[in-house]
Amino acid sequence: MSSPLIDEAEKSETTGGDCLRILTRKDFQSPQTVRWCPGCGDYSILAQIQKILPELGIARENFVFVSGIGCSSRFPYYVNTYGFHGIHGRAPSIATGVKCANPDLSVWVVTGDGDGLSIGTNHVIHTIRRNIDLNILLFNNRIYGLTKGQYSPTSEFGKKTKSSPMGTIEQPIRPIQMALAAEGTFVARTIAADPNHMRQTLEAAANHRGTSFIEILQNCRVFNDRAFEESSAGKDTKDDRILLRHGEPIRFGTGGGRGIAVRNMTPQVVDLESGEASVGELLIHDAQADSPALAALLAALEPPEFPVALGVFRNIERPTYDELMLSQIAASTVQRGRGDVAKLLNSGTTWEVD
Repeated sequence: MSSPLIDEAEKSETTGGDCLRILTRKDFQSPQTVRWCPGCGDYSILAQIQKILPELGIARENFVFVSGIGCSSRFPYYVNTYGFHGIHGRAPSIATGVKCANPDLSVWVVTGDGDGLSIGTNHVIHTIRRNIDLNILLFNNRIYGLTKGQYSPTSEFGKKTKSSPMGTIEQPIRPIQMALAAEGTFVARTIAADPNHMRQTLEAAANHRGTSFIEILQNCRVFNDRAFEESSAGKDTKDDRILLRHGEPIRFGTGGGRGIAVRNMTPQVVDLESGEASVGELLIHDAQADSPALAALLAALEPPEFPVALGVFRNIERPTYDELMLSQIAASTVQRGRGDVAKLLNSGTTWEVD
């Protein structure tokens, strides 16, 4: 477990102390030396997280970062907050316990495509479907980086790696579709190569009440260089991607000259400039739709037929697991009084639960 270097005399603006001090990015920078490979997308993610945390109006000691195993899972050491470096795939379970034990905490899970979508798949899915009020950041570079270049659950079909020299014969897990199938209340995708878009997405996730699931596309310079290059914000690629905006037609290309229409219940790329379709025919993004069907359709768009969609796929409000749990505990306490664990344990070898 890591803990922040917090001076007891320090009074932040959020603690109501006599000496008010506004938190800055520097307050969330750990004295630990950051150890990722040069050019790794993790640096960009860390920088944006450290920028948004002081803007959330939460005292530094009320943040907790929980991780599993992998390159991404060094994250708790590099943010000056409380944190757990857990075991492989179990970060969502640890985070669930933290949040249920102290619902006032802002809890963040940091995992990767190997940690979160292999041994940790069930933990991620059940956390999402329960709608626990925490944030899951899934770093996806389509490779096992820490163990030196084996294919991961999100690696493309046919990808040649150290563990698949003839090309993998497995279909990849698609994180956004998985989260939507679990009825996630906030599901988004961003990319480490576009810091501005990533920051906006992370801010929206942090302000959501319930489980926020964010897939962050990133590069691994050593073992999977140029991963997601077609989705970056580079000069030659920035127009070849879909940026989702709630309530707006889905357009892309130079000057928004192309878009997505649905014909015969199938998404199609249409050219607006040639008159092939009008703006009125374009699909309108609705992140607040109760059904995840539209979001799932957009999540399925993949190169080379379609651009990758980035942004918030779904953002709806539903009761959270932690608030429902506390409500039941309060109701039970009113009806039966506070329990006595010692009395229960010494009452015999069996007991009844009404």
